[in-house]
Amino acid sequence: MSERFYLTTAIDYSNGEPHIGHAFEKIGADAIARYRRLRGDRVRFVIGMDEHGQNVVQAAERAGVEPVAWVDRLATTFQQAWRHLAISYDDFIRTTQPRHRRTVEALLRRIQAQGYISPGTYAGYYCVGCEAFKLDKDLEDGRCPLHPTRDLEDGRCPLHPTRQIKWLEEPNYFFALGRFRDVLLRHYDEHPDFVQPASKLHELRNVVAGWSDDYRLSISRARVPWGIPWPDDPAHTVYVWFDALINYLSATGYPDPSYREWWPANLHIIGPDIVRFHAAIWPAMLLAAGLDLPRQVWCHGWINWGGARFSKSAGVAVTLDEAISRHGPDALRYFLLREIPWNADGDFAWERFDARYQADLANGYGNLASRVLAMTTRYLDATVPDAAESTALDRAGDEIIAEYRQMMDRHLLHEGARLAWTLVDRANAFVEETAPWNLAKQQQTEPLRSALAALCRALARISLLASPYLPQKTEAVWAALGFPTPLSQATWADLDRPAMAGRRVRQLTPLFPKLKTGSVSS
Repeated sequence: MSERFYLTTAIDYSNGEPHIGHAFEKIGADAIARYRRLRGDRVRFVIGMDEHGQNVVQAAERAGVEPVAWVDRLATTFQQAWRHLAISYDDFIRTTQPRHRRTVEALLRRIQAQGYISPGTYAGYYCVGCEAFKLDKDLEDGRCPLHPTRDLEDGRCPLHPTRQIKWLEEPNYFFALGRFRDVLLRHYDEHPDFVQPASKLHELRNVVAGWSDDYRLSISRARVPWGIPWPDDPAHTVYVWFDALINYLSATGYPDPSYREWWPANLHIIGPDIVRFHAAIWPAMLLAAGLDLPRQVWCHGWINWGGARFSKSAGVAVTLDEAISRHGPDALRYFLLREIPWNADGDFAWERFDARYQADLANGYGNLASRVLAMTTRYLDATVPDAAESTALDRAGDEIIAEYRQMMDRHLLHEGARLAWTLVDRANAFVEETAPWNLAKQQQTEPLRSALAALCRALARISLLASPYLPQKTEAVWAALGFPTPLSQATWADLDRPAMAGRRVRQLTPLFPKLKTGSVSS
């Protein structure tokens, strides 16, 4: 039965170019969206840009342009990158859009009407890099752990001189966050899968349990003109994080009644540094407004380079364009989702990328596709035979597909990739076991027809399993197998037992050209 499935990623901050960390999150979310469509679900997949805040103003000043010109350029740059990586989003929301401002104003008024917002004066530490207020316990030696500044004594980061911890005192509006402590803790207990992986929920629970009843969160800024004006008080702008979180609701059309078609979200996909915002503050905001909570918040891990978090501030010079151009966009998608666990941290290394490309893509899936299509063309006049009896390869596929579904339903993308390529290996082994070239030479017509029919079915099934990872290459194989409709319109029926008999196939140029000896790694 078809279900509606609404998933989002964190919206990217408009202070720099897209990088591999951004891409990892979008690629993983896209794989989930494509898998859910394969299941037959109605999917709404939303990504976008967070375009307000002090960091954006500073980035625009450094570039010598106005903030609006800066965010317009970056939004175009990010969208171009996602098109190159075949990210199949349904909506690209920007926090500078009128529809978002309308939703922010409506939600703020609703929360304020319930008595959860009040004016006051804030005094505390503020990290410019995070655009977030920090408690003493959030700091390490007086510095933000996400923006370390160990080299200078004045609290400035040598790579980002504008990022610093500073003491602020200013009039603000406050949200009564502490009043939602107990209901949030109860929700965590009653919905243990609300935050995944479970270790993140445990950490979050400890944070929320430490809130006092009167704990209030500053949700406005004075003297920061680049943002959404506070309703009825233009001396304030809405705090950038409070503004940004609401994008998930803006994309549904709230406050129009039609928003209920998609809300609540089924899945928010985020990085490790923003769990508290998405799984504690955002739910509290929704509770204050009387709205349903998202079903699940999924926290992927960090990509590490040489054992350290992959980031420009850590000195990593690898660009997204460089990673894509190495072996192509599909290869990068596959490598990231196969090599980096979707529920933990993982390492990026050129040597591993090259090895995966050669073994899994060039010698694995690409080689299988070339052999099956070539042998069917040569020995059977490019026509898939009517030989539907079950073979050992079909039965192996049945078992693998059942396990693949379980892993993908749980969003364990690395396990889904492993299982898809288990079938690739099994199919390549089946080629060697049956040796169709010998069967043709010996004129063993029926065994030849049975073997190649099974291999065509396996190639179709593998292409469906691999489509969340290799959307462009699998589409080419699907068409070469003679299917009249795009792979994106395939169903579980095609996966369970592909209707192949009589289809005309055609050969392809190598999907993944093999690397030349000595060209691996650098």
